[in-house]
Parts: sequence; C-alpha cells; structure tokens
Amino acid sequence: MTLLIQAAVRGRRTAVLMAFDALALLAAYLFAIVVRYDVLGSATLRDGAMVAAGAVLLQWGVGLLGRVYLGRVGVATNEETILLGAATAVAGLVVFTANAVVDPHWVARSVPVTGTCLGFFMMLITRALWRRLTMRLAPVSSVSGQRAIIVGAGASGARLVHSMRSRPESGYVPLGFLDDDPWMRKRRHFGIAVLGTVADLERVVASTGATVVVVAIPSASKEMIKPLVDRAAQLGITIKVLPPFAESFAAHADVRDVRDVNMTDILGRAAVETDLEAIAGYVTGKRVLVTGAGGSIGSELCRQLHRYGPAELIMLDRDESALHSVQLSIHGRALLDSRDVVLNDIRDEAALRRIFEDRRPEVVFHAAALKHLPMLEQYPHEAMKTNVLGTANVLRAAADVGVTTFVNISTDKAADPTSVLGYSKRVAERLTAATAKEADGAYISVRFGNVLGSRGSVLHTFTAQIASGGPVTVVHPEVTRYFMTVEEAVQLVIQAGAIGEDGEVMILDMGEPVKIVDVARQLIAMSGKNVDIVYTGLREGEKLHERLFGGAESDEPSKHPLVSHSAVSPLSTNVVHAFDLGASDSDVLEAFEDWVHLPDPAATHR
Repeated sequence: MTLLIQAAVRGRRTAVLMAFDALALLAAYLFAIVVRYDVLGSATLRDGAMVAAGAVLLQWGVGLLGRVYLGRVGVATNEETILLGAATAVAGLVVFTANAVVDPHWVARSVPVTGTCLGFFMMLITRALWRRLTMRLAPVSSVSGQRAIIVGAGASGARLVHSMRSRPESGYVPLGFLDDDPWMRKRRHFGIAVLGTVADLERVVASTGATVVVVAIPSASKEMIKPLVDRAAQLGITIKVLPPFAESFAAHADVRDVRDVNMTDILGRAAVETDLEAIAGYVTGKRVLVTGAGGSIGSELCRQLHRYGPAELIMLDRDESALHSVQLSIHGRALLDSRDVVLNDIRDEAALRRIFEDRRPEVVFHAAALKHLPMLEQYPHEAMKTNVLGTANVLRAAADVGVTTFVNISTDKAADPTSVLGYSKRVAERLTAATAKEADGAYISVRFGNVLGSRGSVLHTFTAQIASGGPVTVVHPEVTRYFMTVEEAVQLVIQAGAIGEDGEVMILDMGEPVKIVDVARQLIAMSGKNVDIVYTGLREGEKLHERLFGGAESDEPSKHPLVSHSAVSPLSTNVVHAFDLGASDSDVLEAFEDWVHLPDPAATHR
C-alpha cells in the first residue's frame, strides 16, 4: 500500500492531490446536505451536486493559481496547510456568496459553510495519512543496534529520532527521551515518548536496558555535558553528542552527525553573544590584513572575518604551506596565485613596509608570533626578533599607512610574566599601547589563555601519547590552565576589536581554570586504554597557575559580558629597535626584564 501511494504521488502528484481534494469536498457536501435536510428529493440532490461540483472546480482553480497542486510546497507541511486553507476558504466563500444571492437558494446557506469546513478537515486528514504511510519508519522492535536514550525532546531530538528510525542501518534504536522541560513530559515523537528528566537517567537506563545516551542539543554547554559524561561512565554506558550546527554545517539533526564526546565538548562550547552590527561596522567593506594567517588563531580569524564581507582579506604568513591550507579552507581551492595570500616574514621590516604601502590595509589583526614556552626559553633571541621586533615592525607599518583598527593577539602569560614568552608578549602589549598614543586609529591588545586544538596544544600532545601507549606526561599534579575553543576565542577577539579602547589590553573571560591532570584522566578514560600519568616537574619560567590579570592591573568590565579591559603603560618602538641583536642571551633577558618593569621607557634605551 505504501509503495503504491509513493509511486502514484511521485508520478502523478497534481492529479492525485486534485482527486483526493475533490473526493473530500464531494463527501463533505453530501454529509452537509444529509444532515441539513430531513427529506432528500431529486431536486435537492441535483442542486446539492451542482453546488458541490462548483466548489470542486473553484477549489481546483484557486489551488492551481496558488500552485498548491504544482509542487510549490511539500505535501503535509505547514506551508502547504496554510496555502491549502487559503484556497479552500476562497473557494468556499465564493460558493457561499453565490448561493446566498440567488433567489431561491440552491441549497440551505449552512451547506457551503459546513461542506467547506468539513472538506478542509478531510483534506488535512488525507495528507496526514499520506505522510505517515510514506515515512517508512522501521518498527523499533525490528531494528538491531545500540539501544539509545535521547537527551533533548526538542526539534533536534525529534529529527534525530526520525533519522534513526528511517535509517535502521545507522545502528541506533531510540527507546525514549529525557527532557527537563515540564511541557515535554507527555511529548511523543515518531512513536518515541519522553520517559523523564535528565535526573532520571539511572532509572530509565535500568528500565530500558539502554547502552548509549545521545545528547541531541547542539547548543549544549560544557556544564551540561560534563556531568552526563561522568554519570554515563558510572553506569557503564557510552555517551554521544550532536555537534554544534557551526561544526556540522547543517541546520538539522541527522544520525550520521552523531559522534563521540571530545574535550572541546567538555571544556568549550560556551555560548558567545556577538554584536554583529558592531563588528560589521569596522570589518565589512574594509581592507583587512591578518599576520600569522596560517596559524591556529590566524587561520580561524581569516575564516570568521571572511563571513563579514571585507572588501579585501589579506592573509600574510611566512609559511607557504600554511597559507595553502587556510586558502583551501575558505575558498575550497588553493592555487596560491591570488592577491589574498601574501608570503612575508614580519622580521623583514623593509619587505613588510612595501606590502603595507601597496595594499594599504584599514584593519590589522596581528596574530604572528612564536608561542612555545620551552623553545623560547632556549632561544630568547628568536622571541626578541619575532614577538618584539616583528610586532614593532607591524605597528610602525600600520601607523604609517593610517590603519584605523589594530588588534594585537596576546596571551595570559603576559600577566606578571615569568617566562621569555610572557615577557616578549607583555612588551608587545606595551608597544601597541605606545603606538596608540602616537598614531591615529584604535590600537588594542587582546589577551587569552590556552586554545583547544591549536597546534602543539596539550590536547594534541596527550592524544598522541595515549595513541602510542603512554605514558602521559603532566608537569605537576596541581597545575591549572584556562581553556577556550579557537572558535570562541576568535569570536571574542573580533568583538574586542569593535569595543576596545585605544591603548588598552582586552582580557577574554576564559571561565574557570582546569587541572591539567583532570584533562589527562578524561582523555585516558575516553580512549578506553590503561595509560599511566607521569609528572615531569615545572619547566623553566612555567607557572603553576596562570593569571589573566597582572597584580597591578584592574579588572574593569567592558561593553561585552565576556570581555574585560585594563590600561597598559606604553613602550616606544624606538626603544626596542635600538637593541643590539648581537648581544648575548643574558642581555636579551635583561632587556625583557627592563622593558616590562621600568616605569620610564626612555630609561631602558641601551
């Protein structure tokens, strides 16, 4: 029966729908006449048949004009219901009016009203039955696979259950929903009922024999997912999630999108409210340049900035392979033959100036930097050349061409620095503040902590160590760090550019610090392997606990709830450019110490 209906509708959709509606109206008018008249004579039946035929013809005509029968909308959708209702109402109104103005009336005036309403009801029932018969939902009892409880009975949960039942090969058998919304208590989607709230997880798992929990809330926060992960581990069941729509590139839930929980789900996924109008005001239609465009932060900056429609997006990096990757991720091609990619090293001031003078950017995001703490402890000259002198070069070039907004990407290690990385980035903040006083435009720094998934991040390191059988190395059992996903961090960086005050450092709200050893344990548990954790001790310049604000810095709120700001004392670029690169490593460290702490920058001129 189902296959016959599908074949008929697909092959002769218009004729089938028109025939269904004609039969519905004829039956409805016949019922209205029988109910209205005690005695049915031949004249009454003749006149009733004439009126019903007229209603059918009008229904067809209005429906064809409105393309109800011509595939404008899907069958049994909300859109079709609205259009069908409008067509039926117009046709019914015409029949009622024509019948009312003739004398004597063809039929009683109540017949067109009753026939129209009942006919519309029968049309909707016909379409609902068709939709139900053509869903091809496999009976739950006939499907083999993982027995699943769905957390979230909203639109995404409903679509996910439909996907599971219509794709039995997916390997999931939906047993019920859990939802904390009181309005969902009696809800049922595609035959699957809400069995309780999230607090009832243990009871529902025991009663249904579920082996997997799927969180069908793409916007679920880490505060929701982490407790579920812990409870699922205690119950001996697995937990899956639907990724955020931004990650899956889909506005619907599909069983093929279901994936394992990862550390981004547990440590990230914070909701970031973005003021699109403010961002568009300084990015859209402007020439935007990103240094370090091939890095983790720089590449994500380019991807997000591209969505705001800059007049030109200039991606600058010294790594041609990195430029290839970011161009491919944005445009789907990477021939490296267009003007949006620029091969340049910010250490080369002359070449950098030529690029700025030629392209004349209006907005600059400075993400180019060396960032690995232990490497820079060994080679402080490299931190000097890239993080300090390179930043000074970019600032000078930007000021000379009249850049209107300059955003320097900093790090939490710049707050009361103890490492070469922290010192060099703190100096970069002070250089940015000095340029803000000397040049037109807004020059700010943005400071945040560890980015999940960036190259060389702790997650990559731990994952590789677990894959090789361990051990996982953690510097100290009490060491903590701030974490944020790269998408969240970049959203806030772009937002900070819109609200930042000239010369200030903007500090992103990273949430609560996380114990690194807890991250290691969570990754080991998720891997299912038996891997040891080894403590190696803090490295030179490494802090036990990072801070986002220095001891002398004030935490002042900004226009955005997740961004604070603080004043930065300036340090002229002339000071750092006067440094002799032929000096020893100890001289570099001494210069860093002076440039960070001396209140009078001129006193540090060497």
